[in-house]
Amino acid sequence: MKGPLLVVTLLAGAVLGSGVGVVYTRHLNRQFFIQLQKLQAERDNLDVEWEALQLEQSTLLMDAAIEDKARRRLNMLIPDPADVLYIKPHD
Repeated sequence: MKGPLLVVTLLAGAVLGSGVGVVYTRHLNRQFFIQLQKLQAERDNLDVEWEALQLEQSTLLMDAAIEDKARRRLNMLIPDPADVLYIKPHD
C-alpha cells in the first residue's frame, strides 16, 4: 500500500512544483518584457537627442566655416568692442 501512495505523492509534488515553476517563469518574462520596453523607450529618447546634437554640431561647423571664409577671403575681422556703435530703436 505504501508504494502506490508514495508514487501518487511524488507525482502530486512534481505537478505542484511544475506549476510553481510555470508561474515563476511567466513572472520573470513579464518583468523582462517591462524592462525591455523601458530600455527601448530610453533608446528612442537617446536617438532623438543624438540627432539633435548632430544637427547642432553641423550648424556650428557651418558657422565656423562661414566665419573662416569671411576671414580668409574677405579679410573680415570681429570689430573691437570700443569700435562698435549701438543704435537705440526709435519708439
